[in-house]
Amino acid sequence: MNTVRILTQGLLACFDEGLTDASGEYVNAEVSAAAWNGRRLVLASDKDVPGAERSPVFAIECRDGEPVPESLSFYTADLIRTAAKYEDFALTAEGGHMVATTGFDRVDTASADLHHYNRLLCWPADAPQSPRLVADREDDGVRSSVGLRTELEQALGAPYFKIEGLAAIPGRDGEPSRLLFGIREVGVDHANFEYACRVVAAPYRMEGDALVLTGAFSVFYDFDPARWADVRYDVGLSSLEYDPSRRQLLFLTSFEVTDADGEDRVGAYLWRLSLDAFFNGSDPELVLGEDGRAFEFTEKAEGVAVLGDGRLFVVYDPDRSLALDPVHERDSRAPHEAPYTLLTLDD
Repeated sequence: MNTVRILTQGLLACFDEGLTDASGEYVNAEVSAAAWNGRRLVLASDKDVPGAERSPVFAIECRDGEPVPESLSFYTADLIRTAAKYEDFALTAEGGHMVATTGFDRVDTASADLHHYNRLLCWPADAPQSPRLVADREDDGVRSSVGLRTELEQALGAPYFKIEGLAAIPGRDGEPSRLLFGIREVGVDHANFEYACRVVAAPYRMEGDALVLTGAFSVFYDFDPARWADVRYDVGLSSLEYDPSRRQLLFLTSFEVTDADGEDRVGAYLWRLSLDAFFNGSDPELVLGEDGRAFEFTEKAEGVAVLGDGRLFVVYDPDRSLALDPVHERDSRAPHEAPYTLLTLDD
């Protein structure tokens, strides 16, 4: 069987309760990235978290799969703190380093004003105070990885795209490791695009603490979830994760739609794919619920992390909504809280 089993549902405090921004509005937790760094769960909100002692990126210990609130700590290195719209994290295939990507969906060709939306960062898992930019470039005092947009545009054949997934996988048959970018949107611009479940791959190597991309970018994998009858809505990729213990990739695909009755619907599906099947271009497996049908998250899942014990931690980006699905003990969350699910997959 390829079945999901829910262990717990919970709420994660991402920063101080009652935190407000410069305009006096409550800061809202919108968690969009998650990864296990070998010892701690690393997460990011795709919105700014104000304060020099805070950051959109934070880490927390887990005990029996549950976050330990008092262990929360922020990654405050300037390159990390000032990047905008984090979308996913990955542990390098070699272990020991974390890689983080923003969405790369915003750029101003006339200035460097939006360059901080285009950062690919790498740091030692135990030293987040020492991040390095991949393809480091400085324009008008703003450091970024904006130069990677050219290679991504060429691989995708489109001027607009949005990255929402990131993973690193080992090479096979003597090939180098690859960094995988999960693409959610492809099109002409942010108002004219189609949802996608596409993976762009680029070979890389580690040179000390620096991640160096060593070859051409290419679309390495692509699938169309609409081919599965149980997928009820138009979805796009929202997270990508490599599970080294099972040598498999995990995909999250999420939807934000208005149904035939005019109701807003959000949710997500989980998929798995062995590394060999990925290299061979085979279809992924849609994860099922205990009723034998496709398992459908009832919230917008945007991050999945494989914890050290093999359980999966799925975190949601609720945007501005404070309402919670009935599976939670409460019917609403506070702005500083993010909903999550701890689950396991039965083979």
